[in-house]
Amino acid sequence: MLWNIVCDSSCDLTSAELIPGRLLLTVIPMVITVEETHYRDDEHLDPAALLTHMKAAKGPTGTACPSPEAFAAAFRKADRSFCFTISGRLSGTWQAACAGRDLVLEEDRDKEIFVLDGRSTAGSMVLLMRRARALIEEGKESFEGMCRRLQDCRDGLRTVFTLETFDNLVKNGRMRPLLGTVLHTLGIHVIAVGTHQGTIQVADKARGMARTVKALVSQMEQQKDCAGAEVVISHCNNLEGANALREAILKKLPVKSVTILACRGLTTYYAMDKGLIVVF
Repeated sequence: MLWNIVCDSSCDLTSAELIPGRLLLTVIPMVITVEETHYRDDEHLDPAALLTHMKAAKGPTGTACPSPEAFAAAFRKADRSFCFTISGRLSGTWQAACAGRDLVLEEDRDKEIFVLDGRSTAGSMVLLMRRARALIEEGKESFEGMCRRLQDCRDGLRTVFTLETFDNLVKNGRMRPLLGTVLHTLGIHVIAVGTHQGTIQVADKARGMARTVKALVSQMEQQKDCAGAEVVISHCNNLEGANALREAILKKLPVKSVTILACRGLTTYYAMDKGLIVVF
């Protein structure tokens, strides 16, 4: 029985074979457009070069989700597939994955494919993948039972993040231009949270890294009981900030572990320089 864990590239991981001969991880690239240049968000993309281009760009920028056929090709590789996507409220990726699932099930009704809207991005997919892998390794539940467990896992996850620049949020209509300009000029970091519906809500503001780290940890405390939680921090060109946040989390909260990942292309596009995304 061959399994495939599938997700889009907002997970900040790359494709790999997790358990040789039995379990695959397939990461499907999204596409970022900056002026006339199209960046495929795969292992060949240089996030630093993308960031430099975005800072200098005068023309339009945007992102595009993978095609249904890209997901279908991944689902054809295995007998059973779990697929996790960026929030369906922020992207068309979940719909594309569902369409790809339907294409494959029309060809082969014996395959089992579960597509779950991650209602977040970055670390949420990482934690869902870890949970899926554990369930597969345990082998104690039916496919349907595993799907319910993964939904429960998704529903228990929380996301907090901070941005130092707001360019792409403003360009894509997620923040009023005046507010973004004022906050950027004042050097204020926005502290935001992901809602249960998969949208974004501003929760706090802070000036300076020390206060920003303190505000992020405070938001984590408010969002849920963190006892035993696994934490994933994605950073955009901000390893120093990620390490400071990791130390503060381990000192203040009773979490199980903290993993730090560098942003890939899609999360670089929205987090911009110095952004931090925390999922737990």
